Amino acid sequence: MAAGVSKLQFREAMARLGAAVNVVTTAGPAGCCGYTATAVCSVSDSPATMLVCLNRASSMHGVFTENGVLCVNILSGDQRDLSVRFAGQDGTPMASRFADDRWTTMRTGAPAHRDALCVIDCRISAIHETGTHSAFFCDVLDIRINFVNDGLIYWAREYHKLPAKMGDDAKKAEK
Repeated sequence: MAAGVSKLQFREAMARLGAAVNVVTTAGPAGCCGYTATAVCSVSDSPATMLVCLNRASSMHGVFTENGVLCVNILSGDQRDLSVRFAGQDGTPMASRFADDRWTTMRTGAPAHRDALCVIDCRISAIHETGTHSAFFCDVLDIRINFVNDGLIYWAREYHKLPAKMGDDAKKAEK
């Protein structure tokens, strides 16, 4: 940490940074796995690029790096339980996390949830390591948007549902 900034201070500050709740998945030669993440953001729209962060100490880190693909499932307001399941908070084994019939695949073969607010299918193009985490820079290969669901954010260490409101840009993308 920077001089004068403690780990606790930083975590407390980040609790005040609201973020979309995502389940990030991968599948390929190294296996299939997924985790709940809020450290996901856009980088560029030309070319379409995402940034996804994962702790290098995670047992899943090698699976993601070896597979080289991932799918960002942006959760809808009704998918809090899915977030908890993929965060490992309920003790569900990895294989059982994908047990429901709502999972499909897109171009990369990584699991994509049918009920997610949006699914962004990606190929990892670069990895930058800093601190405890790897930042995966990802080329976006495919997108599926569900325009009718509410959103789910995590803020102040709690889940919050955001009502759906389709703006002009969303209406254009839907067509």
